[in-house]
Amino acid sequence: MTYRLTQFAHGGGCACKIPPGELEELMADLDVGTAGAPTQLLVGLDSGDDAAAVRIDKDRAILVTTDFFTPVVDDPFDWGRIAAANALSDIYAMGGEPLVAVNLLCWPRDVLPFDLAREVLRGGFDVARQAQCHLAGGHSVDDPEPKYGMAVTGIADPARLLRNDAAKPGVPLTLTKPLGIGVLNSRHKATGEVFQNAIDTMTTLNRDAARAAVRAGIAAATDVTGFGLLGHLHKMARASGVSAVIDVGAVPMLEAARDAVRDGYVSGGTRRNLAWVTSSTDFGKTSEDDVLLLADAQTSGGLLVAGELPGYPVVGELIVARDDGITISLR
Repeated sequence: MTYRLTQFAHGGGCACKIPPGELEELMADLDVGTAGAPTQLLVGLDSGDDAAAVRIDKDRAILVTTDFFTPVVDDPFDWGRIAAANALSDIYAMGGEPLVAVNLLCWPRDVLPFDLAREVLRGGFDVARQAQCHLAGGHSVDDPEPKYGMAVTGIADPARLLRNDAAKPGVPLTLTKPLGIGVLNSRHKATGEVFQNAIDTMTTLNRDAARAAVRAGIAAATDVTGFGLLGHLHKMARASGVSAVIDVGAVPMLEAARDAVRDGYVSGGTRRNLAWVTSSTDFGKTSEDDVLLLADAQTSGGLLVAGELPGYPVVGELIVARDDGITISLR
């Protein structure tokens, strides 16, 4: 029997994230003080960065993150690879190296055979091995909807962290993967059509780009996932007290992504992203299709780097914060 894993989930991948505005309201009144902790929390909840960072001594900081989601593709091995690359990305986005990960698996054990779950886990092991990250154990629960991901611990130089609140005006913005993953995943879920270019993009580690950014002395970066390019850029600009200008024509797009937008394969998550950033964005004369792609909820997307990385496209620049509260301008 052939199973289409995407049909066992209400949505797909990072498009299922709680909308950013709702998430901020949820976290706003929580008391997360760490008085008495023996180590220094370098990055916590304040800026909504990609991972937590705790200094353990002068030269080392521990990075901690977790990420899991419903199937974005029907092939279980590929889903495992995608979920693993996505979870590891939070460590790379902060300039770190992953050390060890544990599996997070939710599985409808009376609906889907465990042979499929084994393939999902095998995909996760495959990518962890590529990242030279230990994968040991984890946690599993019986759940009506399949979900998979990892909790990852990494290490970084505390003086060379990539942060989303350290961007400065006057530097270019680099994007290391093309957009359009979300709309192609939506089309795949609806039709079964396989987009190998999207799978290849999602399973590519952000390791090389992150290492290049650290070597270049870059201070600010984030990865582009469920909140789309506009959402993650808005968070970076707001946290850093700057504004950003995006050259829409310079933003790389996956082949067939524009067709998917034209044919209506736009997720609810993407539309929620756009609603969140609308009041902070000057759209200029940008077409509706391009705006939707810029807000497209990515899964295992690339890094958005405040600086120039050789071999990757520059898609805009950071400027002094505008007085009117606009954090992003499209041209």
